[in-house]
Amino acid sequence: MPSMAESNAESGRGIFVVVDGVDGCGKTTQARLLAEALGVERELHLREPGSTALGERLRELLLSREYHIEPRVETLLFAAARRQMLDELVEPALAKGLSVVCERFNPSTYAYQSVAGDLDEESVLALLAGWASDPQPDLVLLLDVDPAQAAARRGEARDRIEAKGLEYQERVAEGYRRYAQLEPRAVLLDGSASEQEVHQAILREVDRVRD
Repeated sequence: MPSMAESNAESGRGIFVVVDGVDGCGKTTQARLLAEALGVERELHLREPGSTALGERLRELLLSREYHIEPRVETLLFAAARRQMLDELVEPALAKGLSVVCERFNPSTYAYQSVAGDLDEESVLALLAGWASDPQPDLVLLLDVDPAQAAARRGEARDRIEAKGLEYQERVAEGYRRYAQLEPRAVLLDGSASEQEVHQAILREVDRVRD
């Protein structure tokens, strides 16, 4: 049986997969494992915000504790970083038949800025649909982990958003669950299982989409 990387090369088309969830859910580990399984080029394992020169500068701004940034401003900055990443990296890669794995995407903006940040959900979703959703992911994997467990995994808060506390993260987790009900491409997975169990669950979802 051919590997995922071999199947991808034979098919002549790439796949765009997002791995998302609350801080400490294990998305970076799972995105790395998936990228390896798909044979994704190192520079196409992306993170949000970031991955482009502009995105990394915006990341510094958004995560710095130096600034107080209102949710509406956060939303616009995250959308700008995402648009740059889609134009500069994702769209060209998919056009060449290459696969892309990205940590965070529109679910994060919905969960953090809309649900946890008390912004109007329809307005945020409309903004994302119009400005930060083309090309769309083939699959959005949401790792569902109890925020207290996730906080214990990650340890001390490292940035402005992680420092907002457990109650905020609980609202974020609820936002992800609601997003899974709104978006047909989104799948909610139990992120509290072992690393390999989560990885295997992700591979099953990827196989389902590719079939």
